[in-house]
Amino acid sequence: MIGDDEARSGLPSGVSSYYASLACTRDPYADPVAAQFMPRDEELVSLPYETRDPIGDERYRVCARVIHHYRDRILILANDRCATYCRHCFRRHFTAHSTGRITQAEVREAAAYVAEHPECREALISGGDPLMLPDEHLDFLLRALRDARGDLILRLATRMPVVQPSRITTETAAMLGSYAPLWAVIQTNHPREITPDFGRAVGLLVNNGIPVLNQAVLLRGVNDDADTLEALMRGLVQCRVKPYYLFQGDLASGTSHFRTTIDEGLALMAELRKRLTGIAVPTYAVDLPGGAGKVPLTEATVVRHEPQWYVLRDLDGNEHRYPREERRERG
Repeated sequence: MIGDDEARSGLPSGVSSYYASLACTRDPYADPVAAQFMPRDEELVSLPYETRDPIGDERYRVCARVIHHYRDRILILANDRCATYCRHCFRRHFTAHSTGRITQAEVREAAAYVAEHPECREALISGGDPLMLPDEHLDFLLRALRDARGDLILRLATRMPVVQPSRITTETAAMLGSYAPLWAVIQTNHPREITPDFGRAVGLLVNNGIPVLNQAVLLRGVNDDADTLEALMRGLVQCRVKPYYLFQGDLASGTSHFRTTIDEGLALMAELRKRLTGIAVPTYAVDLPGGAGKVPLTEATVVRHEPQWYVLRDLDGNEHRYPREERRERG
């Protein structure tokens, strides 16, 4: 294990006691939960096409905490800390790099930006994890955005129901529900993460009028088989969580050991469509390298294969290359 090499990997290690308790073993090569939080030597290997900012946040930064990538929505980086640091994190350039909590001045700057840009219909609040903020800080942020734009759709990206469900209290859920329309987007990657505590946390959100969507990441050795994905999607729907996206791994530095091939992902999606009802089938998608945007992955968007690359077509018809990495056997 890499221990003191956090600076080289670009991401600290840390896990909540709750999430650690879900792991049957602390061997990341054998356990699908431990693999998501235990550092490993492969993180120190960065391939030529990998970067600490694979989806191009910095390219679209418009002020201290605001990323304006897509015309109709902005991203607000509310906090750089997480209750558990996922080893497949794609936001290595920001997460846990002493940026800390968004300040009141930065909140006002974000609210002013929204007020001045009517084309922005939605604000995604992420980080880090915004629920690492105390309720009063999160309330201040949401109130500022809602005062700036009464019609703004708010989206809160958090992994707390998965890694520290006790953070979702009755008071927190009620406060968030008061800012409707507000959606919660979580990341659940394995059916073992769907526990009674998880069900209670997402139940509080749903019962307070907050729709909950799940964005899973396709991870080698964690969920890259049809039985696991089927169980995950069925468990989410049972908890009133809509499977939203299944993401192909981003080209983040030191994460190649987690990535499947796109061909494997397409085959898994074909099998899931045979097994699952429509409400349980997510969209398989990828964030194109360099900040070129998000596209669904289907046989139609993978336009051809080159010796070392998939050639993908974006929504504007432009072509982009994504590496054809060799299939790796599980360790």
